[in-house]
Amino acid sequence: MSFDSEGLLMDEPKIQIQNLNVWYGSHHALKDVTTDIYSRGITVIIGPSGCGKSTLLKSLNRLLEETERVRITGRVTLDGCDIYDQAVDVTEVRTRIGLLAPKPFPLPMSIFDNVAYGPRIHRHIHRHTIDGVVERYLHEAGLWDEVRDRIRSPASRLSTGQQQRLCLARALAAEPEIHLCDEPTSALDPISAQRIEQQLTHLKRRMTVVIVTHMLRQARRLADYVLFLWMGELVESGPAAQIFKEPRDERTKAYLAGDIG
Repeated sequence: MSFDSEGLLMDEPKIQIQNLNVWYGSHHALKDVTTDIYSRGITVIIGPSGCGKSTLLKSLNRLLEETERVRITGRVTLDGCDIYDQAVDVTEVRTRIGLLAPKPFPLPMSIFDNVAYGPRIHRHIHRHTIDGVVERYLHEAGLWDEVRDRIRSPASRLSTGQQQRLCLARALAAEPEIHLCDEPTSALDPISAQRIEQQLTHLKRRMTVVIVTHMLRQARRLADYVLFLWMGELVESGPAAQIFKEPRDERTKAYLAGDIG
């Protein structure tokens, strides 16, 4: 049982990771990682550069399979089903588990069509209702008021911060159950980064959010639950309040104090 940063009970584990190992060629990037990710709230993965944070994140929706010479062992279960089972549809996994990359990559089309793309492909939304769907998710990404008068203009004309929120809207429009964020504000100015953080905090009440960040201040602001990685190993995990105030492992204490990493 675990609680979020507002003292509300977090649900049962949505994802369970058991003895997960990842190799890139001969490099052992993740070593016997075992942990749970809860079905509500924000889980933040922290640790120094090269410790395996992004590798762990991308293992959760099978994006690692796009990398050459990668080898994966162990289990990652989503609602009790092993996503690496040969019978599992990879497309379905990636629809249920969305990803926001460090840098925005809007599709080469209009703002409207970027958001409408997922519903049209995955949800077969009728053309008479698509306008409302697009507006809803632009609202959820905190972008609607800024683009409502130019919704049919190219997405490439948006600022970097707006493009990142557009990518968030596009991901949400596919209605994932889990939203993965890999350094989602690293390319943004402080105001744009704050807006992304606000939207993620809002989303955690209805979906699972997992964030990789190299910024401890951001982790402290957002995390309900924390995973600390060091050299490919999961050193410590637990509620954010416990990890940040009373870490058990000496490496966690040293990292949070800025003495290592």
